[in-house]
Amino acid sequence: MFDPVEKLKEFIRFPSVSTDSSFKEGMAGSQKFVSDLLGSMGFKVEVVKTDVHPLVLASRGGDPSWPHVVIYGHYDVQPADPVALWKTPPFEPTIVGNRIYGRGAADNKGPLMTNIAAVAALLEENPALPLRITFLVEGEEEMGSPSFPAFLEKYAGRLKEADFVYLSDTALPNEQQVVITCGLRGLALLDVVVTGAKGDLHSGLHGGVFRNPIQALSEILATLHTPEGLVNVPGFYDGVLSVEPWERAELSKLAGDGKAYMDFLGVDTFYTTPGFSPFESVRFQPTLEFNGIGGGYQGEGTKTVIPSKAFAKISCRLVPNQEPDRIKELVCKTILSRAPKGVKIDFVDQHKGDPYVVVPPGRPNTPQGQSPVLARAFRATDEAVSAVWGRPPLYLREGGSVPIIAEIKKSTGLDSVMLGLFLPEDNLHAPNESFNLDVMRKGVETAKRILRGITTS
Repeated sequence: MFDPVEKLKEFIRFPSVSTDSSFKEGMAGSQKFVSDLLGSMGFKVEVVKTDVHPLVLASRGGDPSWPHVVIYGHYDVQPADPVALWKTPPFEPTIVGNRIYGRGAADNKGPLMTNIAAVAALLEENPALPLRITFLVEGEEEMGSPSFPAFLEKYAGRLKEADFVYLSDTALPNEQQVVITCGLRGLALLDVVVTGAKGDLHSGLHGGVFRNPIQALSEILATLHTPEGLVNVPGFYDGVLSVEPWERAELSKLAGDGKAYMDFLGVDTFYTTPGFSPFESVRFQPTLEFNGIGGGYQGEGTKTVIPSKAFAKISCRLVPNQEPDRIKELVCKTILSRAPKGVKIDFVDQHKGDPYVVVPPGRPNTPQGQSPVLARAFRATDEAVSAVWGRPPLYLREGGSVPIIAEIKKSTGLDSVMLGLFLPEDNLHAPNESFNLDVMRKGVETAKRILRGITTS
């Protein structure tokens, strides 16, 4: 059995930034590392080529009557920028106390290595374990998984042979409390571009006689929320899935501290959907956010110019029963209807992802006919977490998005058991990303117990 921490160090050293072509060598090295490691464990490894970065599909077969789990992860990472803010080199893993620092340590190389190590240990203990396992490890998650739909179109039939998906690409609220994620928000992203005059113009010679695109854009954006915090787009909330009482009760067990959350955010007041606490809002409610805005001169000093164009980047986080294309259509229609005269509006479509929800067994809204293996996996998870962490898990929706989970559900019908392993202080996507090695140790034992548990009735 290999040392999981040493293997994680090796994994982190590959600068596998999927969105930047200058990191092609790091991406290839990271993919080969995963393929070789799974191959050394006896898995049959297939490297599935795509137009961008390949996927790794590694299988352990067996009797068709055995349960079959797909374990998902990704080997790509976010860019390390701004590198100057890192206290240690982003691609040279450094252990300080009980933490390992490096880009990708928590998202997703640490959690993925946790699950690989759990499988390796389990099979070493019981080589005849009656469990079929497929690892599905992609290299484009951090850039929106553009190749995943085509992969699913080709491999859906093969994946349908499985019973459920298991992954650790979600969060823990703290080191003591495990959360099993039962829902993920979807995504609808777009850019709006406002054009005024045919070119940039001197503000002294021409100001005051035509609509400034920055002003027009600001006026439009200001209409997209009500003063109370609702998204002010007609039809935006139509059909939104209601929050079940058991979900609110489960969240109440987390005992969120509003003042501590304010301090963490660095704000002095919350701005949430009416009727929802800040902790409920980030898990149960859809949003419309402005992620970037620009136009005109951005350099040092001044330049008295009226720009010909201004833009904003908009993202909507979606909850069940909100369809990304429909939401984009509603937002675009609303913007066009509120645009002042004298400007031209264009939209740039960006990537999207469907929301996802799965209901554990024994709830009032548990689907009839739920897969018995999935139900067994949830029960095994509850037992494993309780034994290893000393308290049962909470079953909560999460505010983030893992769009491929909904894609897998749509293409194959498979639901997912999502056991979070990264913490708020792990600094995902930011400088000084790290992974808690105590969480990793507990995660290995937890995953072993879960996988062993689904092999027994």
